[in-house]
Amino acid sequence: MLPARAGFRSAKVSSMAGRAEIIRTESVTKRFGGVIAVDQVSYLLQENEVAGIIGSNGAGKTTFFNLLSGYYLPDEGIIRYCGEDVTTMTPQQRVARGMTRTFQLTSTFDNLSVVDNLVLAFFRIHKKANLLQLLLHTCKSQRHEPKVVKALETFNLQDLRDKQVKHLSLGEKRRLEIAMAVIAEPKVLLLDEPLAGLAESEIQGILGVLRMHVGSQTILIVEHKLSHVQGFLQRLTVMHEGRVIADGDPEECLRDPEVRRSYWQIEVPPDASGAILS
Repeated sequence: MLPARAGFRSAKVSSMAGRAEIIRTESVTKRFGGVIAVDQVSYLLQENEVAGIIGSNGAGKTTFFNLLSGYYLPDEGIIRYCGEDVTTMTPQQRVARGMTRTFQLTSTFDNLSVVDNLVLAFFRIHKKANLLQLLLHTCKSQRHEPKVVKALETFNLQDLRDKQVKHLSLGEKRRLEIAMAVIAEPKVLLLDEPLAGLAESEIQGILGVLRMHVGSQTILIVEHKLSHVQGFLQRLTVMHEGRVIADGDPEECLRDPEVRRSYWQIEVPPDASGAILS
């Protein structure tokens, strides 16, 4: 099985030759008691690549995301970010280096307005002020900061700018959360199930925003709704039982017999490639 999947990988690497390396993991492993959640995973994400990770429940994809962003430390292996060993760095140290992550549950300041959330997100990164200073002195005076205004326009939040976040719908909150991540101008944007719980109209709004960053932003996304994100992913990684079972061109990955057996749970002959599943 490995030679076939290696073919996916080599094809993708050759098409992205010359791009800077953003994230590299080397044989990363994470255990919880006697359970191996992530098992010897080696992975490469390159500059301005838009990549996705899928897998059934328990496949290890969220644990791997937590390892990349520093919320878990690996039991074995190395994590490099822009060539630097960040294996034992905290999430805050990784954010300071340009790695920003959103979560399945929106992480906003619910008692503040939409515009003030964007101001805080921008100035915490670019002005290096602490949260108390920002709350006391920054929000009102910086609501017309050009990048804040642009974010409101880009993410279609103008009509909500003065609304308290606790009164937003889930889709509006999700849009704001991604805007808060993007306004920090990270080198890599890690999106953890950004479409979870959203209505179809809200999903299309989020995808429209994400498509605007294809080619100019390094994005890694974990998402169950594969049919929605497949169209703009340049690379797909499929995990099963803590291991990578396919990695490369999305359509080729979805034709892989091991993916069909493990992810789609469709029995196929060992040498069958099958048709692409929708």
